[in-house]
Amino acid sequence: MNKIIGKEFFSEKVVAFEIEAPLIAKSRKPGNFIILRVGEKGERIPLTIAGADIDKGTIRIVAQIVGASSKKLADLEIGDYITDLVGPLGRPTDIHNVGTVLACGGGVGVAPLLPIVEGFKRAGNRVVSVIAARSEELVILREEMEKWSDELIIMTDDGSLGQKGLITEGMKRVLDREKVDETIVIGPAIMMKFAAKLTKEYDIPTQASLNAMMVDGTGMCGACRVTVGGKTKFTCVDGPEFDAHQVDFDEMMMRLKSYVKEEKVPVD
Repeated sequence: MNKIIGKEFFSEKVVAFEIEAPLIAKSRKPGNFIILRVGEKGERIPLTIAGADIDKGTIRIVAQIVGASSKKLADLEIGDYITDLVGPLGRPTDIHNVGTVLACGGGVGVAPLLPIVEGFKRAGNRVVSVIAARSEELVILREEMEKWSDELIIMTDDGSLGQKGLITEGMKRVLDREKVDETIVIGPAIMMKFAAKLTKEYDIPTQASLNAMMVDGTGMCGACRVTVGGKTKFTCVDGPEFDAHQVDFDEMMMRLKSYVKEEKVPVD
């Protein structure tokens, strides 16, 4: 069991935890995720690792309260224990020196984007980050993103912070003014769909970190299957990052709606 040693609410529905997991902290790479469970009958929840402290032996995860299971996780306090936690899972981000990287995150997608931005910056790239949220209070990890970005552009739907507009508007301003060699997008599926559509117009290689439904995380159940380039891929073992221009986002969004009612059912 893994002890919670830190907790912080970024907003009413978004909470960050610092959890003791020394082996995962030591071996995790940008793009990896974990699966945890709260309670013996708890649902398995996949969450990307938003950071790690090797010296302290801890990892940071960020969760958004959506249904009963995420609410149960958010109710845990410092000193409580996670019943089960396994990781690191998935394929890590391909971090390399490519030139200029455009890193785009929407909502809680900024959490998994942060270690990727740090990785690309440490690899010697120029990193321009565009993050977006509905309003100022929903913008997360701003200071950390500023630290590892050569430039940080913030977009909000209501204009309460940064510039008013969608994330694609911020992306387009960057794409129109300078050469971008690679793009990574993380956030709601609909956001990634239109971000990928935009970068395809500019013929820029783009990776998307997918948030498909997941159960076992080892490729056995098939719940996280997505169609990429006309072929079936499993997000947990083949991803979570894929060529965004090849992903069937419409199919993925339909699958994400499959258990909306069940997500609200209380968990024992």
